[in-house]
Amino acid sequence: MSADPRVILLIGYAGAQSLDLIGPLEVFSMANRIGRRRVYETILASVDGGDIVCNSGVRLADAMKLGDAPQSIDTLLVAGGDDAALSHAVASVLPSMVSARVSSTRRIGSVCTGAFVLAAAGLLDGRRATTHWDSCAEMREFRPSVALEPDAIYVADPPFYTSAGVTAGIDLCLSFVEADCGHALALAVARNLVLFMRRPGGQSQFSPALSVHLEAAPRLSKLIAEIRADPHAGLRIPDLAEAVAMSTRTFSRLFKRETGVTPAEFLDLARLDRAKALLEASDWPLARLAERSGFGNVSGLHRSFQKRLGVTPGDYRERFGRAAFAAEDRTEGVSR
Repeated sequence: MSADPRVILLIGYAGAQSLDLIGPLEVFSMANRIGRRRVYETILASVDGGDIVCNSGVRLADAMKLGDAPQSIDTLLVAGGDDAALSHAVASVLPSMVSARVSSTRRIGSVCTGAFVLAAAGLLDGRRATTHWDSCAEMREFRPSVALEPDAIYVADPPFYTSAGVTAGIDLCLSFVEADCGHALALAVARNLVLFMRRPGGQSQFSPALSVHLEAAPRLSKLIAEIRADPHAGLRIPDLAEAVAMSTRTFSRLFKRETGVTPAEFLDLARLDRAKALLEASDWPLARLAERSGFGNVSGLHRSFQKRLGVTPGDYRERFGRAAFAAEDRTEGVSR
């Protein structure tokens, strides 16, 4: 590990999302406190310098002019922001100023929609990247050459690193701390910031079943909420149609039109969500877990995981289950 602090340049602009800047700042600051030395030096910067008024009204004072920042830095991160602010940032000199720093910067990244600034600079062409799930369609239209991974928490395609919406920037920065200073310090930082768990980059940004719930019209929302609360194996499409006083054919057609998925697909997504939660929180045998999540049997559980996630239930539990984190607790302590 270098004796000199790693310089982290956090770039904002008027209308930036405050947590996209403050979240990373807290991670690197906590790493300094827990590591008991100045591992990182963080610099807040903008094109013109001065105060940054964020989209929430929070004012971040005394940002450095980007042109005055040290030329050789370790990591540069661009924040996301609201639509108007981001459009202005993309059309400004910011993308070219970021691009000019590629050769002298070890890691260049973004939080949330800050990926649009990197994309505007051409830095993500042909590279894997992500952004906020709600902006993925816009990114595809804006820069089709980006190899977008819409469901990732963060994506590393060195030297470029992109993260999903807002709090995912914290996960990305924790991965930086782990790479720079070791697993133990990153875990200690996560605990001190009272994060539920450090999410690996490949974990999903959002629940597909929840997405269906949010998109549904009010006449289906109550039923969908009930299914998500208890996606048991006995649920049948005719029973669901009867619950909303529709014929099976009308119900299926309306459900697909309003949610984008068929009732059968939604049942599978809801059961998958329940199974993921049980795999993360319990050590139940897979047969019991399959029954409690509504799949009824282990083969149905396996088919859904392989089809939608590309992994087995056992692989998912090994990566995200509580046993993995209990093992970290036993073996990766950090003195404070």
